[in-house]
Amino acid sequence: MTKLIAICGKICCGKSYYSKHLKERENAVVLSCDELTDILFDNNLGDKHDEMSKRIWKYLLKKAEEIIRTNTNVILDWGFWSKNDRSYINDYFNSKGIVVEWHYINIDDKSWQKNINERNQRVLSGNGGSDYYLDEGLMKKLLSKWEEPSKEEINVWFDLER
Repeated sequence: MTKLIAICGKICCGKSYYSKHLKERENAVVLSCDELTDILFDNNLGDKHDEMSKRIWKYLLKKAEEIIRTNTNVILDWGFWSKNDRSYINDYFNSKGIVVEWHYINIDDKSWQKNINERNQRVLSGNGGSDYYLDEGLMKKLLSKWEEPSKEEINVWFDLER
């Protein structure tokens, strides 16, 4: 049965890496808000970031449904930081008869800090791709939005340790 796989995890935990490997096993298309933001706006949205993120979500949800209707699995590499976001995705796709499978990337603090440092080095060297630099202010803002999921919300709990 065709399904939507939603990847949940805080910033820089390895969601994109995990999604790339999962897409081969699941014969899936990966849809990434970060990738689209980078391609369209070179990650320079400033004050428009939240508004454009909502528009991108809306567009990619529509595309995810269209792809699934062609009997191809879809992976949403988005993070789904709040319980509200996760509930919205469940309600949206369940109302359309589409199965949602939740994968959570759980990373220990030491590995997470290493990922952040590596990411920032890539960005500073010009090899960051769709990544952007994570300074203290941005990290504080992003972490204020993070709500770790409960085990009941998640189908696949992946513990990442480096």
